[in-house]
Amino acid sequence: MGAPNHLNPAQRRIGLTGGIATGKSTVADYLRDRYQLPILDADRYAREVVAVGSPVLQAIRDRYGASILLADGQLDRQKLGAIIFADPAERQWLEQQTHPAIRACFERDLAQLATAPTVVMVIPLLFEAGLQAWVQEIWVVACPPEQQRDRLIQRDRLSLTAAEQRLAAQWPLTQKCEQADIVIDNSRDRTFTFQQVDQVLEKSFD
Repeated sequence: MGAPNHLNPAQRRIGLTGGIATGKSTVADYLRDRYQLPILDADRYAREVVAVGSPVLQAIRDRYGASILLADGQLDRQKLGAIIFADPAERQWLEQQTHPAIRACFERDLAQLATAPTVVMVIPLLFEAGLQAWVQEIWVVACPPEQQRDRLIQRDRLSLTAAEQRLAAQWPLTQKCEQADIVIDNSRDRTFTFQQVDQVLEKSFD
């Protein structure tokens, strides 16, 4: 995706990442609601850049045909997911279409938040896409692999094979945790998770 033009030395940029279905959104929502921190979410931008009428959606339609769209003209994300997670070459092609547009969304909103002392950037593929230079510190939300797989199957109603394809497309959580500044263990209840977030922020704000 390429890094923003420069880091703002007066701004703390937290890169919040992890694996699929480990609980990144849970932590991001807590940071927003409890600490009123601005949240820039790559997944939200990924939906924005394939909105009806967008150049990215047109490129996807040109490649896969009209059947990749729902009746209302929106992207059939489930159908696209089945294609790209079964074929790494197709996933790479899609990322080449979406990443520049997602980068532009980050640039736009970071410019609007130039005076914010802290910004949380939720980037699921932070490591996979080599985006460590975007942020000053990296938080990884983690849980055991079996729990991650079960959460993914339940959340997205996937088969075991489909879930494993999605997991295989990302770095193993252990590898991400090794490179993290902060690891948030989301294997238990939300109180346990939020206590860890509180402890990290209390130390940094002291």
